[in-house]
Amino acid sequence: MSDCLFCKLISGEIPARKVYEDDVCFAFDDIEPEAPVHTLIVPKKHYDNLQDDVPANVLGHLLSVAPNVADLKGVGESGFRCVINTGEDSAATVSHLHIHLLGGVKMGRFTFENSQRAE
Repeated sequence: MSDCLFCKLISGEIPARKVYEDDVCFAFDDIEPEAPVHTLIVPKKHYDNLQDDVPANVLGHLLSVAPNVADLKGVGESGFRCVINTGEDSAATVSHLHIHLLGGVKMGRFTFENSQRAE
């Protein structure tokens, strides 16, 4: 999509701090990190989100790349979290399917009570 921020990062139209790239996906550091390590893994083909008929092999590939990206970022051994946001209530800000790989800090268990959900 011509107006998609992540498509522009993938194409090189906008610079990114690339961490990993192959024929299917592109991984880069988030510019507004929520953890010491916050890398986004995105498919090169545009899908809005998980509800966009994403082929299982694409999803599987993104997830299979995550441990490698975690190793490249130095959190493979200590642990990391993968998150996929979908839809307005998820706080997704870019409509291009992506996995947030978060690490570098001991994370707590997420519960509704400790979330900062605005009412």
